[in-house]
Amino acid sequence: MTESLRVRVGAVVLVLVTTAAVVFSIINFRQRSTFDFPHDGVAWLDSDSGLAANYIAPNSPAMQAGIKAGDRLISINDFPMLTSAEVSRRLWRAGLWTELNYQLSRGGSKFTARLVTAPAEKPLVYENYLRLVGLVYLFIGAFIFLRRWSAPRALHFYIFCLVSFIFYSFKSSGKFSTFDWEIYWGNIVAGLLQPALLVHFALVFPERSSHRRWRWLKSLALYLPAAGIGFLYLAVSRQWLGFVPWVGSLRVLDQIGLAYMGFYFLLAAGIFLYSYLRAPSGILRQQLKWVYRGILAVVPFVFFYIVPYVLMDGHPPAWTRYSTFTLALVPICFAYAIIRYRLMDVDIIFKRGLAYTAATAGVVTIYFLIVALVGQLSHTAGPSGPVAGMLAIVLAAFLLQPFQAWTQRRLDRFFYRDRLDYRRTLIEFGRTLTNEVHLEPMLGSVMDRISQTLLVDRLAIFLIDETSGEIRLARSLGLGTADASGPHDLRFLDPARKDFSRGYVFYETPRNAPETEPSVRRTLERLNLNYYIPCRIRERIVAVLGLGKTVDGDFLSSDDVELLFTIAGYVGIALDNAQLYTSLEQKAAQIERLKDFSENIVESLNVGVFAVDLEGRIESWNSQVELLLGVPRQEAIGRNLVEILPADLVEEIEARAEEEHVSSVYRFHLRNRESRLLVVNVSITPLFGKDGQRLGRLILVDDVSQRARLEDQLMQTEKLTSLGLLAAGVAHEVNTPLAVISNYIQMLAKQFPGDDPRAALIEKIIKQTFRASEIVNNLLNFSRVGSAQFSEVNLNSVVEETLTLVSHPFKTARVEVKRNLQSELPPVLGSMNRLQQVFLNLFMNARDAMPTGGVLEVRTSCSNGTVEVEVVDSGVGISLDHMNRIFDPFFTTKTSGRGTGLGLSVSYGIIKEHAGKIDVRSTPGRGTSFRLEFPIARKAAHV
Repeated sequence: MTESLRVRVGAVVLVLVTTAAVVFSIINFRQRSTFDFPHDGVAWLDSDSGLAANYIAPNSPAMQAGIKAGDRLISINDFPMLTSAEVSRRLWRAGLWTELNYQLSRGGSKFTARLVTAPAEKPLVYENYLRLVGLVYLFIGAFIFLRRWSAPRALHFYIFCLVSFIFYSFKSSGKFSTFDWEIYWGNIVAGLLQPALLVHFALVFPERSSHRRWRWLKSLALYLPAAGIGFLYLAVSRQWLGFVPWVGSLRVLDQIGLAYMGFYFLLAAGIFLYSYLRAPSGILRQQLKWVYRGILAVVPFVFFYIVPYVLMDGHPPAWTRYSTFTLALVPICFAYAIIRYRLMDVDIIFKRGLAYTAATAGVVTIYFLIVALVGQLSHTAGPSGPVAGMLAIVLAAFLLQPFQAWTQRRLDRFFYRDRLDYRRTLIEFGRTLTNEVHLEPMLGSVMDRISQTLLVDRLAIFLIDETSGEIRLARSLGLGTADASGPHDLRFLDPARKDFSRGYVFYETPRNAPETEPSVRRTLERLNLNYYIPCRIRERIVAVLGLGKTVDGDFLSSDDVELLFTIAGYVGIALDNAQLYTSLEQKAAQIERLKDFSENIVESLNVGVFAVDLEGRIESWNSQVELLLGVPRQEAIGRNLVEILPADLVEEIEARAEEEHVSSVYRFHLRNRESRLLVVNVSITPLFGKDGQRLGRLILVDDVSQRARLEDQLMQTEKLTSLGLLAAGVAHEVNTPLAVISNYIQMLAKQFPGDDPRAALIEKIIKQTFRASEIVNNLLNFSRVGSAQFSEVNLNSVVEETLTLVSHPFKTARVEVKRNLQSELPPVLGSMNRLQQVFLNLFMNARDAMPTGGVLEVRTSCSNGTVEVEVVDSGVGISLDHMNRIFDPFFTTKTSGRGTGLGLSVSYGIIKEHAGKIDVRSTPGRGTSFRLEFPIARKAAHV
């Protein structure tokens, strides 16, 4: 059978057994609650001399009829009684509330006792509590098994819980039907298996390495006593179904079974204690610590119920049943051990359970004292009967809570000792944290108090910057220098990334944390902290408090974590206050620095700046104004503008005094105190405060004397440039009519004979025409750039270099470039710089044709001895009206200031200079294509 099949079969069997146990328990509960069988209140003991009354139940029919322990039964209604089984049959046949005549002997004398059968006493409250304990076992076992079925010993633990559920839930109703016999034997078998399973679990938890054969032998030896006692139960039964066993023998077997149970319970506690003492520090020791303390919950059951039951012949006092109250702690402790529950709540459950147990015992004692006192007083005066009992119950109920609280305080004092005072003062300290406004002392106080209170030796506080989201280690305690120093990857504490909705983040073992980033895992290992508790203020996480284990290697309890949550709230408020105070200090220093910085800026300006109030008095005066006007600051501050500035400038300023916007005085000619003539630009702007109220005016004086001179020179240069361009244009225009005049005058000269006096005049005209033509040619040659040196050029390289030059403007204009360049393109003969100017003009024109972005495609190819370059854009295109004029000089469709109209004209000349061709195709709205052809180098050399 494969492993998966065994798992499936085992799961099916467990489900069926669990379902059957739950269904049987429900049916048994209903039968036990509704079915009553007749009973006389006597425990008859079979002996060689007959039936003897071994025990008389209080307030039973037998006690009321006068039967006493030791009396021997002879007959019932004249039917001889030889065994206790026959008594049970006779009572069963008689039924409830039937009068029976018991013939007995006492001390050798016979007598008759009449009694009325009554329902056998059923301790329903006690039994229902045991059923509740059984349900706790089953629920915790199922929960642990479903959540952690693959954990070591999870199946063993579930079987133990299921057997415990059967033992505590199956109670024979006394009907002794087939189903009732199944319930009876189920209870017997479960009662024998439960202690053995517990000891077995104690031996194998935690995982121990031993030889497989020896492990099976030890396990077999554990179950031999249970098998022997079970065999004795079968041996004393005469039949399998429908037979009531011998009462005395069964009672002895019950005593043996309970003694075996108590011994095994104590043995399991001892094994767990031994494992705890030998366990290394860490979570295993913490588990075993509370497992063995949890198993101590059976001690009251062993000493207050099992021991009296064995010693008192199976009839212990009724109050001993309440010792089962602590049995519910056993599955809780074991559940913690299996699932490794992350809070030390077992500690709290143990201590509170101990407190409630002690309080309950004390209140029960007080209750019986009150009952005895009321009974004593009822013989003389005061209430009696049910009223007295009710009064005792009410008084005991009122005493329970105060007595429990008093006991809890004493236990806390015992367990925590000096830490209790720290725990109390820590809350008070948290409330006084807000008085500390400096961050570092406050953090130090917090860490010292928490360390002393919780005995934690590794702490850290991480601050979160609200604006940038940066997380940094602000302070630490117990971390080494290497661990506390950076760098730290603290992304696992990011509130936007880490889920703090459950309250805090817990890492059982930082080395095995589920974080995936290697840097985060290294940080967790270096910090070696287990708890990360957020410090909140108004739902904002301003810091995270990190804590490790205690100095004993234990985890924190839920009380400790709850205390930390309270402190974290105060720490959050204190941190916020400290950060606000630090921020205010920084802002004050920043304002001071800004003030100095602003004054330095004003002093460093190349522009004269001064401010005047609403009445025209000067409030500030920078150094540049001193240099411009020659008036020292001490002399200017506090005086009126009229006293410092020339009257005409003051008049200009005052004329703009009421304007709400910036106004200017352009190119004002100012003569300062040193009689130096300046040309200045003056700007006047209203000066407003933070509340929008007008405070005065701010006046800027900019010396533009040098700029004015440069502008005049530039203007003259531009005139000369324009004149040169005009001269070149005139030369072009004049050259043509001069050529016509020269041709016609030469033709006219040939028509006159040499001796004709008009021939001399015509000759003079011809000379002057040539002279004018020479002047024009010289002017054209002066404006023409000299020819460049031609060499072999690869057009792919020219295109690539040019595209590199325009990459930035293309990116800004959102133009996408597609290259479709033929590899191994033959070279052409030409000037690389001039060809680059051609492609630069084409590319920039394409960019301007795509104002909202687009696609520019460049293709190169070789065919028929020529190299072809095609530049295609997806721009607005060229209209048909402009197509024939695009190569004309000074023709442009661009807005004013964007183009000169010479780009394509120059490019056309360069292409022709390289013996090339250019062809243009364009569709308005769809784009333009420029196709260029150049002869390859060998062919171009012959052109």
